[in-house]
Amino acid sequence: MNTHALGQDFLQHAATKLAEDGVQIERCAALLAPAELWHRANDRCNSVGNLILHLTGNVRQWILSGLAGQPLERNRPAEFAERGPRAATEIMAGLRQTVDGAVEVLRRLGTPALEARYCIQGYEVSGLVAVFHVVEHFATHTGQIVQMTKVLKNLDLSRYDADGRKLIGSPGIP
Repeated sequence: MNTHALGQDFLQHAATKLAEDGVQIERCAALLAPAELWHRANDRCNSVGNLILHLTGNVRQWILSGLAGQPLERNRPAEFAERGPRAATEIMAGLRQTVDGAVEVLRRLGTPALEARYCIQGYEVSGLVAVFHVVEHFATHTGQIVQMTKVLKNLDLSRYDADGRKLIGSPGIP
């Protein structure tokens, strides 16, 4: 596989993974009552609502602003300070719009953008590192949101069968 094809494969996979995880977060948020959405296990933990706000800000900063050059308005401390009771539909609309925008950027980005250097959040990184950071960060918090939802709702939210294969047709899986 040549470098161009490898870069395009990486970008397409990153876009798909981001979109799938966004759907999984939306699925979880829709299951939670407002008090559950903003529940914190203790003062050192974030709520599902805080993580949704945080992911919205992170993806905006790293992909939409950092790679696509869109203006950035982000108050990172506010993402964690919020205590609600903002509705899940409100904060999910922001995340959905941000993820949709990021997926569009990733799908049209070319391999040269992966090699280019960017200054994002005070870090000088390649485009490849920026994309990898966002997908890894998003996946980590998606796992936290799924776990918190499972604990609060006593539900099985797996998107995989017993052999580890994706369940086609389940939320977030085409």
